[in-house]
Amino acid sequence: MKEYKVLTQKDKWFSGKFSPERLGAALNSYAQQGWRVATAATADIPGIFLGIGARQELVIILERDVE
Repeated sequence: MKEYKVLTQKDKWFSGKFSPERLGAALNSYAQQGWRVATAATADIPGIFLGIGARQELVIILERDVE
């Protein structure tokens, strides 16, 4: 049986400011708890008005075995 966790740029690890270094620290911390990356993708988040404020967000799916 598997357990899943979704990690995004809005996760507490990034404190509102995403960086590759913080992503690495987060992944290493989760790896110590038995999590591994199952997949990663980007999601297009639309803007409120005519595309203004549109952005891409990184989404990482972690998994680990549970008993």
